[in-house]
Amino acid sequence: MDFSFVVVQALSGLASASSLFVIASGLTLVFGVTRIVNFAHGSFYMLGAYIAVTVVPWLLEIDRSPWLFFVGVLVSAVAVGILGVVMEVLLLRRIYKVPELFQLLATFGVVLMVQDAVLKIWGPVDITGPRAPGLRHGVEILGQRFPAYELFLIFVGPAVLGLLWLLMHRTRFGILIRAATRDREMVGALGVNQALLFTGTLFLGAFLAGLGGALQIPRVSASAQMDLSIITEVFVVTVIGGMGSVTGAFLAAVLIGQLQAFGVLVFPKITLVLVFLLMAAVLVVKPWGLLGKPEAAAGRAALPEGILNPARFAAVEKGLLALSVTALLALPFFGSAYTMKVATEVLVFALAAFSLNFLVGNGGIVSFGHAAYFGLGAYAAGLLVVKAGVPMEPALVAAPVVAGLFAALFGFFVVRLSGIYLAMLTLAFAQIAYAVCFQWVEFTGGDNGVVGVWPSAWAASRHVYFYVVAVLVVAAILALRHVVYAPFGATLRAARDSEQRADAIGVDVRVHRWLGFTLAGAAAGLAGGLYAFSKGSIDPTMLGIPMSVDFLAMILLGGIQTVMGAVVGAAAFHAIKDVFMPLTDFWRFFLGASIIALVLIFPRGLGGAYAALRRQPGVVRA
Repeated sequence: MDFSFVVVQALSGLASASSLFVIASGLTLVFGVTRIVNFAHGSFYMLGAYIAVTVVPWLLEIDRSPWLFFVGVLVSAVAVGILGVVMEVLLLRRIYKVPELFQLLATFGVVLMVQDAVLKIWGPVDITGPRAPGLRHGVEILGQRFPAYELFLIFVGPAVLGLLWLLMHRTRFGILIRAATRDREMVGALGVNQALLFTGTLFLGAFLAGLGGALQIPRVSASAQMDLSIITEVFVVTVIGGMGSVTGAFLAAVLIGQLQAFGVLVFPKITLVLVFLLMAAVLVVKPWGLLGKPEAAAGRAALPEGILNPARFAAVEKGLLALSVTALLALPFFGSAYTMKVATEVLVFALAAFSLNFLVGNGGIVSFGHAAYFGLGAYAAGLLVVKAGVPMEPALVAAPVVAGLFAALFGFFVVRLSGIYLAMLTLAFAQIAYAVCFQWVEFTGGDNGVVGVWPSAWAASRHVYFYVVAVLVVAAILALRHVVYAPFGATLRAARDSEQRADAIGVDVRVHRWLGFTLAGAAAGLAGGLYAFSKGSIDPTMLGIPMSVDFLAMILLGGIQTVMGAVVGAAAFHAIKDVFMPLTDFWRFFLGASIIALVLIFPRGLGGAYAALRRQPGVVRA
């Protein structure tokens, strides 16, 4: 390989790393101070790009000076910073004390709303930004031409790192940020105005995200898909570096930039997987990232207390079960074809959500990538039918087996971690599975997926297949429910409530969590297999982040504090999507608003609200 080519490729990686660091540094600061995993950080990046492609051309019409270009970039970043303050005041300030899972869902609701707001304001067509005046030429380096603007970006990252260091070490605001990163409660106890500190941090974090987006307009077009395309990489940088460590984020960005620059040459087929493999490897070896500290992780994600009381909810569950079975038996006789399709999907998602709630509510294991096992089960069943000609029956048996095996493999590493690092490792493994399905075109069909996944002849009728799904889903849910109330489930709850006490009495916490993770993955795989035959096709979106967030929203809607609430949540969530989607092209906005409203009104979920109501004086207790 030519030396000059290697140098230019390394410089290209540094330019990408510098841009990635500017964005990730904002997320790192926000998490370090507020402990919120801000999914909307990618939306701020996207808004920075869109505002810049609007403001910068207007300024350049006045004068083609390079200074006006960068003035426009800074104005765009400041505007995004102000939007970050608005989000903090209106939303985040009300959910700082709720569990991290609910915070993630609330910020994802912001993502959905911003996506549709961008489509409404700027339209669906990608917008190309102007090139930077004075930096349009190429620079010759060892006989190779390298864009001057890329060379400029290489210096932006270290400059931002230096300015942040000065801010953190030479200003009172920066010292308070560092102190809050180490011990937020102590900072509050010393009389520091935490509300003002959080607001200032959100402004700085959103400003950096907007700055990163605005700086990209000479390189990439502004598009409505920018937010989700960047947020996973930003999460990877933040987690590898150590949540709350700006210097760690810089080192992680450089590593990832070089890995992407040379990985595409050495491993062209697995470029999407490389960064997540790096993240998984780092977390396995260093559970708190390269420069992170255990204190920054804030322990295991807090969950509502009083979860899963058999006596409290037994009567409600029996009534719901009787009503559900009656409805399932009668539906094929009265429902239309569309109603049958929706009911089948609700059943499938109910099982997937129930399996996730088995992890979250019963085991205290917050998974951000549960859709991976749903999708792997779908691919296992679908590929066996299409590629190997296997009938539906053995393919459905293979779906939970394959998903369970992958869950066992991933879970072996996942259960060694805790808190946000555990959750992010589940996301890393999910993205690895997604990338493999997306890029292994010869086997999985890539983004085109696989079609022709149909049931056997005896189950080809929609009515018959509905009964097949109903029987298998109800049986799987009842089996999981039995495990919840069995000694194994009680042991998981003991480890969830106090890992130290469980370990002291001889419970092997890791083994129990690993087995629980495997069981939940197998159940999600069965749901995925059933969904594949219902839909007739499979594609990588089944493993994507939006699907995982949908499952999280379902268990939030039903209530983490209940066993069967996930089933109700799946039905309600699917109903919300079915109501809003046909009414408007901007259904994401209303869905996001619904999720945010749910978090604000029921910050501990519907199950928590029900439990609180029972504790009020004068309320009749069943």
